Amino acid sequence: MKIILLSRFCHKKGSRPISPFRLLFTLVPLLALLMGGSLWAGYRWGMSSQSPQTAAGSTTEAVHNLLLTQRDELEETRGRTQEHLDALALRLGQMQSHIMRINALGERLVKMGKLDEAEFNFEEEPARGGIESTETVQSVSLSELVSEMEQLSLVITDRQHKLDLMEGLIRDKRMSEELLPTGRPVEKGWVSSRYGYRNDPFTGKKAFHYGVDVAGKQDSNVVAVASGIVTWAGEKSGFGELVEVRHSGGYVTRYGHNHKILVKPGDLVFQGQPIALMGSSGRSTGPHVHFEIARNGKTIDPAKYLRAKR
Repeated sequence: MKIILLSRFCHKKGSRPISPFRLLFTLVPLLALLMGGSLWAGYRWGMSSQSPQTAAGSTTEAVHNLLLTQRDELEETRGRTQEHLDALALRLGQMQSHIMRINALGERLVKMGKLDEAEFNFEEEPARGGIESTETVQSVSLSELVSEMEQLSLVITDRQHKLDLMEGLIRDKRMSEELLPTGRPVEKGWVSSRYGYRNDPFTGKKAFHYGVDVAGKQDSNVVAVASGIVTWAGEKSGFGELVEVRHSGGYVTRYGHNHKILVKPGDLVFQGQPIALMGSSGRSTGPHVHFEIARNGKTIDPAKYLRAKR
């Protein structure tokens, strides 16, 4: 192969022979350079054309991860909120139970203290009111609500404790009062013979009467004048059908001439409880109850006890 060289600066024509090997050695680096440049340009163009899609994909994945994180946080918050609500519901149930007990206790105290039930009605909500104001209206936060519930719980516990003490004091006072003879031994009747010397209804001679006679209707109730234990219930000479009750403080009461006895020895009886039916058994001229009071083994005049009110 020959290469002809032309030059405007040269007025000569000439040629130089080049072997195929030298030509190949010269063209290969040139071709390699052209191919490398093409590959590099294609790589840069490909990177520039794909970068927006890659960036968009990265942004979408980041948003997805953020949403997953927020969902997990929301579920965790919802779980904590439900736990708080369950705790509040449990506390509210306990407070409602305490209030129901206080209401029941209050009703018992009203009856024990013989107060006006209409005035102390625990079933009704206390009367409240006021002018509506929109300027100062504010919603109560959860923390404020919990705090107020805890304060209310402390108040309820304190009131329940004080009412329990009050009930105990009233019960003790009533019990001590019920253990002392008080009032008449009948629901209806009148005193037909008093304590002390009198003319005996059968002999007409003066004799000491150790009790009082309270007359009434046949089979009307004879009641205990005090709480105590029945020590005798049956027939006794002169008294007919007799009931004897022992009380605290050394007191003993006796109820004679009954038609029917309603208790037996060893029974616990309460003040005002019917213990017999009025009759005329034993040494008697008609339906009445012979009523005696003894203290430490000696009879006493029942007059002041009859006048006392239960």
